[in-house]
Amino acid sequence: MQHSFRKIVLLLLLFPIFAFTAKAEESWTLQQCIEHALKHNIQIKQSVLSTDLTKGNLLQSEAALLPSVNAGASNYYNYGKTIDPFTNNFATEKVRSDRYSLQANVNLFNGLQAYNTIKQNQLMLAAGKFDTEKIISDISLYVASAYLQILFDTEILELAQKQLLLTKSQVERTKKLVEAGSSAKGNLLSIESQAANEEVQVVTAQNNLDISYLNLAQLLELEDTKNFKIARPLLPENISAEALSDVGAIYQNALANRPEIKSANLKIKSAEKGISIAKGSLSPQLTMSGSYGTGYSGLSQRMVGEPLYGIAATPYITSSNEQVLGPVLLNNYEKTPFSKQINDNLNKSFGFNLSIPIFNGFQVRNSINRAKINKLSAELNLETAEKTLYKSIQQAYSDAQAAFKKNVATQKAVTAFRESFSYSEQRYNLGMLNSVEYNDAKNKLAKAESELAQSKYDFIFKLNVLNFYQGKPISF
Repeated sequence: MQHSFRKIVLLLLLFPIFAFTAKAEESWTLQQCIEHALKHNIQIKQSVLSTDLTKGNLLQSEAALLPSVNAGASNYYNYGKTIDPFTNNFATEKVRSDRYSLQANVNLFNGLQAYNTIKQNQLMLAAGKFDTEKIISDISLYVASAYLQILFDTEILELAQKQLLLTKSQVERTKKLVEAGSSAKGNLLSIESQAANEEVQVVTAQNNLDISYLNLAQLLELEDTKNFKIARPLLPENISAEALSDVGAIYQNALANRPEIKSANLKIKSAEKGISIAKGSLSPQLTMSGSYGTGYSGLSQRMVGEPLYGIAATPYITSSNEQVLGPVLLNNYEKTPFSKQINDNLNKSFGFNLSIPIFNGFQVRNSINRAKINKLSAELNLETAEKTLYKSIQQAYSDAQAAFKKNVATQKAVTAFRESFSYSEQRYNLGMLNSVEYNDAKNKLAKAESELAQSKYDFIFKLNVLNFYQGKPISF
């Protein structure tokens, strides 16, 4: 019982290691590579942040339609002679003054600038999303290209290893013939040099494959590339040109679906709104404002208690030039309380302000001209995007056709070279063919097989490029 328990504990401890090893050796499919690249690509993250900033601009322009409300408070101490703003009395001692206010402003009309700004930001937000979509589609295409390059380099490596294995078997056979005196030593030296050359080709093919893996790993932003391997999908042995559509049809489809074209069109509309915004500065602007405020003064006093009558300490002079002591009214004062001053000093205001532009140093005219230039630039950007798209489709279509034709021709060549090599191998084994002629036939077959693989992968990639421009998913 105890022994079984130990085995269970040991298995539980080793399970994470087995699970990690299995995960590390898991092969990545094309879809997994694309999804990982899209999740970790810095350029996509930057584009998303840029879109978020545009979204913030849109929210700000929408909020600009709301009234602006501001509260204010101030506290001052005055030293020296001044007029108190609440009592209108002169003061020479230290006086404390407080002000409290609430102000509101709302723009009633400004040439539809606020409305057009909202529309412009909406268009820029939509264009930004299409720009992000363009980056996503480009990254997907880059990943597919790097993925396909690995498949091609893998096949080239296997062909090189196959050729080397065949040559090594001939080296062993030739050694026996030389030892038996049935073949000249020159044939052995020739076939051994061929084997050495093919070993170099295997090393070169392996290096190319390693570099291709490194390129894809860097595109995926992978830190650990040691255990990175891709899955090998089943690719068609025979390719057909029936999947190729007409260039014009592909282009028209791309014009309706490609994000860069949609973005360029939206930016033209955004530039048009920019012209409307600039022209809005020519219109009168009407605003409504109101305020509600109060204040406190340390100089304000109020009378307390009943007034008292007394005799003035200083006589006054009558019209007959006599000095007379007269009665005076004596009052008691105290500082007016803070709460009472706040209530007594309340003030409210409400009004409209109309501003009619007459001359502003040609600023508005220059703004309109700049907005028109921006529209022309946006139109040129659309034209450039359309021409670039057409050239790319035209080039991809031409490359696909060339790859297909090369594949058909190379298939015939491979078939012929295989038969030729088989015949040469039989003659070489019978001693009717020297090693130079044998190696020549073998090299021609290897070159033809390499060109066949290259044309096949080239056609598959170019076909996916054409599907990519039509909005179809990349798959092979």
